[in-house]
Amino acid sequence: MSTSRPLRWVVPALLVLCWLAVGGFGGPFTGKLSDVATNDSSAFLPKSAESTEVQDELRAFRTAQVLPAIVVAERGSGVTPQDTGFLTTVAQAIQRDPAVATPLGAPVPAKDGRALQLAIPLEAGDKPGEAVDRIRALLTSPPAGLTVLVTGPAAQIADLVTAFGGIDGILLLVAGLVVALILVLVYRSVLLPVLVLLSAVFALGLAALAVYVLADHGVLTLNGQSQGILFILVFGAATDYALLLVSRFREQLRDTEHRLDAIHLAWRATLAPIVASAGTVILGVLCLLFSDLQSNRGLGPVAAIGIAAALLSATTFLPAALALTGRAAFWPLRPKFGSEHPENRGIWARVARRVGAHPRVLWAGTAIVLLVGAAFVPQLKAGGVAQSDLFLTTVDSVTGQDVLTRHFPGGTGSPTIILTDSAKTTEVTLAAHVEGVAQTTPAASANGRTQVLAVLADPADSEAALATVQRIRDAVHPIDGTLVGGQTATQLDTQHTSQRDRALIIPIVLVVIFLVLALLLRALVAPLLLIATVVLSFAATMGVSALVFDHVLGFPGADPAVPLFGFVFLVALGVDYNIFLMTRVREETAEHGTRQGVLNGLTLTGGVITSAGVVLAATFAALAVIPILFLAQIAFIVAFGVLLDTLVVRSLLVPALALDLGKRVWWPSRLG
Repeated sequence: MSTSRPLRWVVPALLVLCWLAVGGFGGPFTGKLSDVATNDSSAFLPKSAESTEVQDELRAFRTAQVLPAIVVAERGSGVTPQDTGFLTTVAQAIQRDPAVATPLGAPVPAKDGRALQLAIPLEAGDKPGEAVDRIRALLTSPPAGLTVLVTGPAAQIADLVTAFGGIDGILLLVAGLVVALILVLVYRSVLLPVLVLLSAVFALGLAALAVYVLADHGVLTLNGQSQGILFILVFGAATDYALLLVSRFREQLRDTEHRLDAIHLAWRATLAPIVASAGTVILGVLCLLFSDLQSNRGLGPVAAIGIAAALLSATTFLPAALALTGRAAFWPLRPKFGSEHPENRGIWARVARRVGAHPRVLWAGTAIVLLVGAAFVPQLKAGGVAQSDLFLTTVDSVTGQDVLTRHFPGGTGSPTIILTDSAKTTEVTLAAHVEGVAQTTPAASANGRTQVLAVLADPADSEAALATVQRIRDAVHPIDGTLVGGQTATQLDTQHTSQRDRALIIPIVLVVIFLVLALLLRALVAPLLLIATVVLSFAATMGVSALVFDHVLGFPGADPAVPLFGFVFLVALGVDYNIFLMTRVREETAEHGTRQGVLNGLTLTGGVITSAGVVLAATFAALAVIPILFLAQIAFIVAFGVLLDTLVVRSLLVPALALDLGKRVWWPSRLG
């Protein structure tokens, strides 16, 4: 093969220049994604949800949908006329804010005389978080001894926006530093970690640009959680694909004299598994399009775009950069032409020998350990949590809700809204006064329909409030034409929809991944084996997570979407490593037979797959720097699950099972 043709140098150089342009243009959009993200859960429900129907019908009663913010002021010795005057003056200033939807009333005193509350209806579509920030700015100089806080649904959105504000800064910094450290430890090189990180950064810039444009035009829905997962997923996937290419390139440099020939051979050998891996993850996350929740459905294409960008960068920019740098990329430990392959005498050669010696005992023992972990899955509390429990740090909306609950009914300011025919108002008002309701009051009427407002005794976002709304619905649904909505009902509908999504999407993901593996490996037994092992690994991960969440971290519970997201990512990403392993095993089997092919495949891929797993686990663990319960739980589940899958399932369980089955693992093909 000739290596002197100028075109072979020009193409890599042009590719590097193109990616530099992509990075320069797309990079700034990583900091702009928050501008097109929404964190209002009411915007995520399908049109068929009862609370959405109520929200749509309320347009007949007022011109704008509102989201309440509540100012609560507390003085332990009792509020003073000066306190009331301060809040009244502030209310007049707040009234002039363009986001305030209707005239404000006077501050309402608590029966115990130690608190005041002021309800502020904000227009839901006018970035209520920014309006809350303006309100809080007006409350910075209260009378001495008076505690003043802003709570309610609008304040929770404001605090969520603040919590997610670190996504495009500290999250990327932590993820980048973690990846850089691991790469330095793995390759003990100066330049190579820089090239791999550039590959991830360029992929992220491209993904951010695409997601920004699509979200800005309403094609997909982006929220803070999806934004954080996008950043981590791109970094982790781009690095994983890079590690596979780099490992094969280093291997080829020992057998091939010229670097351009070596990168060409390495690229050809790794393209199929990298594309198959990326395709599996893309198809897996796109299964979220079957979700009824816009937040889940939006994550599907967002994550798919991220993986596609990582794939493109790892298969174009990185090979071009390695072609230009050659052996210098590995300095000071440059792989020399004709030198021995260290994999043949390293730790993974010893692991392969142990697996080959007693495969049946090994896979049976490993499976038993995983089953023990899976036995704790029923302890996972994933029925939903209060909105105030989403925060892992102290925020004003949560503290303010605690103050509000001490002096007023917990649902004050966020009443449950019941819509009924005007002729049935009295009947509905009486029927809705169930356990957990502090007060029911008929309100506005329009077009023969009347609102009945039910003030709940418990905080509107609490589990007790959700149970109360369900009791209200059970009581009033027999009355024809009656619907129940409001903030608590929206949260209840979100939980029910999420549980439905989980039951639907998990089987779809399994079928899709099985089909991909069957086509890739041209077998039926091997795909079933791989999926079974990954599902067992997922179950063990969720069991261990339940123990950690309940007994170590003391979490109040989990959103129903946590197991769904954990499943999608762990199964798709876990199959990734099995794809890396089994494609190499298949390649080796064609030359050496099944037994030696399994042992060679494990030996040759052990180091790179383990490194990739550690990188992915570390990048997902970086999500924990964002103080949101959902992201902290996803961080632990994916990080622990990836390590379990990499170090145990792929290293021990899968090769031991493949050895025990022998050439039957490739059925119905005749390979082996």
